[in-house]
Amino acid sequence: MPNTAAVAPERAIEHSRKPVYLVLGCTVFAAAAQVMMKFGAGHPVPNWPLLIGYSLHACNALLLILALRDGELSMLYPIIALTYVWVNILSMYFFGDHMNFWKGLGIALVIGGVALLGRASSRR
Repeated sequence: MPNTAAVAPERAIEHSRKPVYLVLGCTVFAAAAQVMMKFGAGHPVPNWPLLIGYSLHACNALLLILALRDGELSMLYPIIALTYVWVNILSMYFFGDHMNFWKGLGIALVIGGVALLGRASSRR
């Protein structure tokens, strides 16, 4: 008969990471949705970029629901702030936006905060 006590902690660790990965996916979908909606903002409605943006927001909502079902809200919700990082990077690439000192500092603070959150949650 296998020792189930040794397997249970591994499953608990694996189970607790899934919501984090889902929320990281949410940040990517949300950033892509915002970029697509900006592309579609200058065209008559309905248009493909706008429809794709709304669809990506729906995927974002679905992933967030799945993540919050199994995860801890106080740990997962701050990770959504990474969306601001992705939007700034994508805006520089697609729209020629410029990075200044304050945007860079804000991005560094968001990344640092999420990293601290991840480190604190791994010590439990």
